[in-house]
Amino acid sequence: MVAIAERWILRALEAVLVALLAGMVVMVFGNVVLRYAFNSGINVSEELSRYFFVWLTYIGAVVVMRENGHLGVDTFVGALSIRGRRICMILSDLIVLVCCLMLLEGTWKQQEINASVVAPVTGISMSYVYNVLYFAGVGIGLITLARLFRALTGRLDPYELAEFVGDYSARPSHDLKGHLE
Repeated sequence: MVAIAERWILRALEAVLVALLAGMVVMVFGNVVLRYAFNSGINVSEELSRYFFVWLTYIGAVVVMRENGHLGVDTFVGALSIRGRRICMILSDLIVLVCCLMLLEGTWKQQEINASVVAPVTGISMSYVYNVLYFAGVGIGLITLARLFRALTGRLDPYELAEFVGDYSARPSHDLKGHLE
């Protein structure tokens, strides 16, 4: 049941990412055409496309974290035994959790400042733009906590440890058909 809910949440997030990217493309391309053809443009589109990019980046970071797709230096870890890999995974997950806590704390401290600053063109509060950091910090933190729990309790799937060292061929959804199901 949890796996089904997780799959639907990830699909919803991917749909949001597609919508944000499509919105960016339409706004930027539309602005280019308007400036080139009519020597005018839509000022709001420049600002909104930047904000869409911020949201796209942080929501994408959560999705990529769930898929174990973030960059890592796997040469050293790949040379270790299974036990050594698990220890490195636990240590790196602890570091990621500390970074998530720092991100959330910094966002919380900046919240009052961001709420009082408005965007120059749209006039929206900048807190709407930067509140995505709460989502990213909590999302990445929960994903990391779940993986850390599985690693500490011995419930870690073998493909997760393989992905930690850069081998994605063991994942059940390695092929396109498996990913779409």
